[in-house]
Amino acid sequence: MSKSREEKYILWFNELGIGDVPLVGGKNASLGEMYQFLTNKGVNIPNGFAVTASAYRHLLKDAGIENDVKDSLAGLDTHDIRNLQERGRKARSVIRYAKLPKDLEDEIREAYQKLCKEAGRPDIDVAVRSSATAEDLPDASFAGQQETYLNIRGEESLLDSCRSCFASLFTDRAISYREDKGFGHFDVYLSIAVQLMIRSDAASSGVIFSIDTESGFKGAVFITGAYGLGETVVQGAVNPDEFYVFKPTLKEGKRPIVGKRLGSKEIMMVYTSDQRRPIKTVDTPESMRKTFCVSDDEIIQLAKWTTIIEDHYKKPMDIEWAKNGDGDYEGDGKLYIVQARPETIHSQKATNVIETYVLKKQSEVLVTGQAVGAKIGQGIVNVIKTSSRIHEFKKGEVLVTGMTDPDWEPVMKIASAIVTERGGRTCHAAIVSRELGIPAVIGTGNAMRVLRDGMEVTVSCCEGQDGHIYDGILPFEIETIELDNIPKTRTKIMMNVGIPEKAFDQCQIPNDGVGLAREEFIINSYIGIHPLALLNYDELKAKADSDMDIAALVRQIDEKSGAYTDKEEFFIETLAMGIGRIACAFYPNDVVVRLSDFKTNEYINLVGGYLYEPTESNPMIGWRGASRYYDKEYKPAFVAECKALKRVRDDMGLTNVIAMVPFCRTVEEGKKVIAIMNEAGLVQGENGFQVYVMAEIPSNVIQADGFAEVFDGFSIGSNDLTQLALGLDRDSELVSHIYDERNESVKRLVASVIKTAKATGKKIGICGQAPSDFPEFAAFLVECGIDSMSLNPDTVVKTKLEIAAKEKELGIKP
Repeated sequence: MSKSREEKYILWFNELGIGDVPLVGGKNASLGEMYQFLTNKGVNIPNGFAVTASAYRHLLKDAGIENDVKDSLAGLDTHDIRNLQERGRKARSVIRYAKLPKDLEDEIREAYQKLCKEAGRPDIDVAVRSSATAEDLPDASFAGQQETYLNIRGEESLLDSCRSCFASLFTDRAISYREDKGFGHFDVYLSIAVQLMIRSDAASSGVIFSIDTESGFKGAVFITGAYGLGETVVQGAVNPDEFYVFKPTLKEGKRPIVGKRLGSKEIMMVYTSDQRRPIKTVDTPESMRKTFCVSDDEIIQLAKWTTIIEDHYKKPMDIEWAKNGDGDYEGDGKLYIVQARPETIHSQKATNVIETYVLKKQSEVLVTGQAVGAKIGQGIVNVIKTSSRIHEFKKGEVLVTGMTDPDWEPVMKIASAIVTERGGRTCHAAIVSRELGIPAVIGTGNAMRVLRDGMEVTVSCCEGQDGHIYDGILPFEIETIELDNIPKTRTKIMMNVGIPEKAFDQCQIPNDGVGLAREEFIINSYIGIHPLALLNYDELKAKADSDMDIAALVRQIDEKSGAYTDKEEFFIETLAMGIGRIACAFYPNDVVVRLSDFKTNEYINLVGGYLYEPTESNPMIGWRGASRYYDKEYKPAFVAECKALKRVRDDMGLTNVIAMVPFCRTVEEGKKVIAIMNEAGLVQGENGFQVYVMAEIPSNVIQADGFAEVFDGFSIGSNDLTQLALGLDRDSELVSHIYDERNESVKRLVASVIKTAKATGKKIGICGQAPSDFPEFAAFLVECGIDSMSLNPDTVVKTKLEIAAKEKELGIKP
């Protein structure tokens, strides 16, 4: 008599779908769903089979151990770490040493041999993964609660791993997690995924989210990866490489890689020939640490698959990938998707409220790492090196450790903040801290050496990509914005954005785009090298043998430019990705990118800057802005800027980017700059490309009609316009009391340029500080009929409310 599907002990991936979670758990159901429906769309999924939940129940009944497991959990108290550890150990021991029923054992052997035959070789290596029947639900992520066993080869090793998987339903963290989520311990069953191994030990692997894990921004794919088997990334044992790809233009056939960060990747997990210890961790060779673990083509391929998977499931997804490094599996050298589950954190958040943490005071920064989330936590430091000591942790303390794994979850949920030495944004500590809503700073490298038990610290994740651990308990505030209450305005309210990492958060504030994206921040923070030093790298390297100073400079350039042998490409790609990340965050709204406006005293501070920058007595009104771009010495650096912008618009498909020329003193200068941009392939008018000019010099106002013939629009720079109208240096404290954008002379200039722009049919906005600081100045701009105001992000909502009131007063309809 044949069994029904519900009674079967083995089901193959091609027999399973997403509705089969009760039979085979979330992991197997998802693998079956993808194997059935996505392989024909080009997504590579390794084949395999599920040992079902029915098989687990059969084990409990046939071996007569169900009551023994229940007895081992009697008196369970998950808040008592020692009690939890003891109960879990007893429950696992009961299952681990139970004998598998003969019929179940025979079916597992038979399925394994069938998989070997399909692969065309005996004793293939497989991954054996636990798949709980309640895992991967939208509101409860059981991922990582049970065990995974890699490089399992042969029937006996497979059977032994299956027993261990069944026992792992009662790991300490799984018991604690079920208690927290309200699941009964005997209402959750365990299935096992037996899947062909992808030999990423000889290549690379990692984790993908179809949503930004920090901000919840849904427009980007976030990919992490490292060399070797993927467990090091999942567990947070390495600081992986990180990549961002913008989904909307990816689907249009573009290549919008808007972020690449080289991780340190100190270790990698590889195979051994010993089935008692089938995997081991080794040091990653130095040469591999300094290179990205995947190529740009592979980044794009993974991102495309991610969008296919997300579109199929119709929800944000958490995906694991691996690259096959040798010929042991059909499709040598190809990429594979080995798991996919729903993302369970940002997809569940309310979208009508934005919560912002603001640190009101700073102190000495003790440790820095990658920020997870955007919150602030504080408390007493407790340094715990191993999970055997987690019973020493008290509620409200700051957990400091090397890295976490699921065994740490019982104490992570009571921590005020988490600090680790290792791990990337998709490591265990990062994922769990997001789920728990606890700030975490990961991959610090030195936290356990610097932070000591009993220290009072503030852990801040609200200051961008970097998280800081400050000395002492510092004051902070939490600001909330209810988006449903924000009125519409005729005047476009845009933002001043400088930090690409903050763009995914800032774009969620109601806005009409970016009126000022500063290239200087990207060049200073992400490149840090004078562009001419990069362009002249070969020449510098040739001099290094005979000049110690040049040799030191070359070493600095090599250190900062990481994985790039082509130093010009490092400049172009890094600048393009910084611009691209801002542009994609606000897409399809306009993003106005101001071309570099460093002054000589600022450029000279970049690595190698001393070789190319003159000394000026007043850099504020010296060699800056447009006058640099056509100078024969600096022109190659400006051309590189243009190539970066062209890459953003053409290769990434971010045609919402508008270029803006700063400090353009004369109409003739404007024409020269436009001509060079055209030479570099950045052609005004082509593919809708526009070029604006900053109106920040009195000449821009006086001859606005002439500038309007060259440029497509204006943006008033009230900071420089004020200092030049009043004849003062805004950096000088001696005359700072005179500096005021509300001065009548300044206001007349502003009103004049707005009037001329309107008369010539050109767009005009403002990106200076004045409307952010002074409500009455913003009201004045509305009265003048300005098209847009670009504000500091923290003043956008407040100013938008004031402008809405002013427009209503003037009878202006949104």
